[in-house]
Amino acid sequence: MTPDSITVPRLLALSDMHVGYQENRDIIEELRPENEGDWLIVAGDVAELYADIEWALGVLSDRFAKVIWVPGNHELWTHSQEAVPWRGEERYRRLVELCRRLGVLTPEDPYPVWEGPGGPVTVAPLFLLYDYSFRPAGARTKEEALAIAHESGIVCTDESFLHPDPYDSREAWCWDRVRYSEERLEARDPAIPTVLINHWPLVRESTRILRYPQFAQWCGTDRTIGWHTRFDAVAVVYGHLHIPRTTWYDGVRFEEVSVGYPREWRHRTKRPSIPDHPAIPRQILPAPTVPAPSTTGVFR
Repeated sequence: MTPDSITVPRLLALSDMHVGYQENRDIIEELRPENEGDWLIVAGDVAELYADIEWALGVLSDRFAKVIWVPGNHELWTHSQEAVPWRGEERYRRLVELCRRLGVLTPEDPYPVWEGPGGPVTVAPLFLLYDYSFRPAGARTKEEALAIAHESGIVCTDESFLHPDPYDSREAWCWDRVRYSEERLEARDPAIPTVLINHWPLVRESTRILRYPQFAQWCGTDRTIGWHTRFDAVAVVYGHLHIPRTTWYDGVRFEEVSVGYPREWRHRTKRPSIPDHPAIPRQILPAPTVPAPSTTGVFR
């Protein structure tokens, strides 16, 4: 598809930009909308450092008609190389302040309504975290799940860098975010369907593809089971897994829109340019013209 063939605005999405890598930074520098009305969803993991997050969101907000951001775990890290001291809830709130200064929408703002092709649709950015409930086989508790991960050597860096302050634990923070988001979704206009956006998958099934299943405990919460049907989603956008693909659950399209690390996407493309990269950007609306499969499964 050439730019000349794009005649309507689109709702687009990408995640896991990780612009601390120069190759990924180059991709974002090259990214341009193909219609002046294009919106862009940024589904988390822009970068680890505040300055890099500010740069990337600033670049994108200058180019797209509207940018909608949700945090990933990497934005929430208090990294050893970070110039600012914030951690936990305070870091998140500071990032929200940054977004508002740049004109970027966040999970703390009123949900915008996409009125373009495929609309009207309420675009709902969420920040939900995880609570270790996506446990590996044989684990009955968080402690048992973590023990399995440590024994295998597959432990998320969040355990060192993602602090839950002032909450007692990451799962307590997660549960508070789930409650808050649930209340907001319940209060939306029920006559308008939604696009749900969260960095972490909303359903456990999305993690079945992981090479290391013990990593799933850092990938979501059982408390969002059924949200895609309960809140009338026409699509669910997420990242975190670095496995860009489309799947369908209960007739709802799920889009994993990660860019990923350079070592991950190099095998998918010969060069890091926009036309050749499979995840930059993913069109959410208007919906692709290919129909959903008759049963749950991978579409592409």
